[in-house]
Amino acid sequence: MKDTSKKISVERLNVYYGANHALKDITLEIPDKKATAFIGPSGCGKSTLIRVFNRMNDLILNARMEGRVAIDDKDIYARDIDVVALRRQVGMVFQKSTPFPKSIFENIAYGLRIIGLKDKNTIDQIVEKSLRGAALWDEVKDQLGKSALALSGGQQQRLCIARALAMGPEIILMDEPCSALDPIATSRIEELIFELKNEYTIVIVTHNMQQAARVADYTAFLYLGELIEFGNTKRMFTVPQDKRTEAYLTGRFG
Repeated sequence: MKDTSKKISVERLNVYYGANHALKDITLEIPDKKATAFIGPSGCGKSTLIRVFNRMNDLILNARMEGRVAIDDKDIYARDIDVVALRRQVGMVFQKSTPFPKSIFENIAYGLRIIGLKDKNTIDQIVEKSLRGAALWDEVKDQLGKSALALSGGQQQRLCIARALAMGPEIILMDEPCSALDPIATSRIEELIFELKNEYTIVIVTHNMQQAARVADYTAFLYLGELIEFGNTKRMFTVPQDKRTEAYLTGRFG
């Protein structure tokens, strides 16, 4: 990464689900305060790779990994790592928005209380800051007591982003965050990614190549568990270095 500093480094990563070799010898560096997209056909390992960064694969029976994954040069699979603290540092937004069946306010405040925050003024400030960060404050500021489940799909997804921001992360993982949204809501999320990458490192899994071209500074193309190509998005989309990348980008498979 010649033009920017690295935030996440992956060296010789292999992930297995039982006998299934899901990721094969992956090595890459993800830059700080940029948006990086993972693209590739279904089942190529995109979601497995993104879940390595907050150790979500630890929760899957028979999953195991080899290799080194580091954030700020610290091995996140070392024995002394506090996984709960890691997951605060590395926020995640899932494909399907998952608001709690609570008020808009409580969706964000609940997590703050869980980590021991009690001061009402501090909680109020973080809730507002997080909703502003997710470009949702102006739409919901007069109805914070309303159920989050009454929000539109796009608003619910931005609420989930706000919930992640409230934990004070450095990295935000997004696993196909727009796949269930209409084009207008998708556009709002993409605008938000542009704003968020000024402060956070963003890693997004997307099945939508046009979305990757719009929002990502860097793109990784995965195929059958292998990292085929990784680099500057504009360069990859205009002059791919590997024939498989070119075939995927031009729609010949996938």
